Amino acid sequence: MQALSFLPDSFEEYEDLKMILDAGARWLDIRSEGEVEVRGRTFPLYVAAIGSRDPAAPGIGFFGGIHGLERIGSQLVLDYLRALVGRLAWDELLLRQLESVRIVFAPILNPGGMWLATRANPNGVDLMRNAPQDADERVPFLAGGQRVGSWLPWYRGRRGAAMEIEAQALLKIVDEELTRRPLSFALDCHSGYGWTDSIWFPYARTRRLIRHLPEMYVLKTMFERAHPHHGYTFEPQSHQYLLHGDLWDCAYDRAPDSNIFLPLTLELGSWLWIKKNPRQIFSRQGMFNPLLQHRTARVLRRHANLFEFLTRAAYSSPRWLPEGVIREEVLKSAIGHWYRKPGT
Repeated sequence: MQALSFLPDSFEEYEDLKMILDAGARWLDIRSEGEVEVRGRTFPLYVAAIGSRDPAAPGIGFFGGIHGLERIGSQLVLDYLRALVGRLAWDELLLRQLESVRIVFAPILNPGGMWLATRANPNGVDLMRNAPQDADERVPFLAGGQRVGSWLPWYRGRRGAAMEIEAQALLKIVDEELTRRPLSFALDCHSGYGWTDSIWFPYARTRRLIRHLPEMYVLKTMFERAHPHHGYTFEPQSHQYLLHGDLWDCAYDRAPDSNIFLPLTLELGSWLWIKKNPRQIFSRQGMFNPLLQHRTARVLRRHANLFEFLTRAAYSSPRWLPEGVIREEVLKSAIGHWYRKPGT
């Protein structure tokens, strides 16, 4: 870890966020969901929202920076927010869309970890292992979440302790801005080991089906038809591994049964960048982010379609949400696609 004397007062993504919020202040509802104090420095947890204040309007939240080393996730959310603010002065279609949908941005949920260049927050807690629920089955050693201590990775925090301020902030944003609405989405942007980019949805703690599997399947199908060459693996996270304390599992289970909440996690396959530039593996940042400028720009361009698709899907939900007999048929298709073994 860097010595205190060599740490700058801030970091690029955080300063970028403040500039975007300043540029969009006339349109955005901006607030802080708490502050993170680390080594004499205070970082507010900024949230920005725009669009309809009607509680019945659909909502979508874009989240990033939960793991401090995964800067590319924050950069994706910041890039979309910057583009949206830039369009507000002239894009009449966007303005009409915002009359009927609410969009929420929390691009840097772990500013202390990002400042310190650590995956965990300044207390050494992995925020995506910090929720109180345990997995139904055995989880991978360490990676599934551990309570031995913060000196090992994937530390969950002490059993029975309150969740970390950053984790509480995420759940509060979701509770207040998203899950109280009849329909809402969330997209949380990460990067991690893998050769492909993935879109995961709950559960991470169990292999049980989420109650909104039909809606998730229709969303996936629409995206594939709109962008047939997207290249994502779209699946439940439990297909990869189980873990304790996943925040999106917690948020999903807290949502009212009467509302539809579809949380997604975008996992960028960082081994693709290492393959193209093997020297990155010797850098902690390089294991989770594209280090060359042209590759970063390519990543930002590649995923813009996903952000725009989700925003339009929220706006157009009455045209695609399955109901009645159709929903039952879609459920069968979803189970067949994701949960039935080949040949059965």
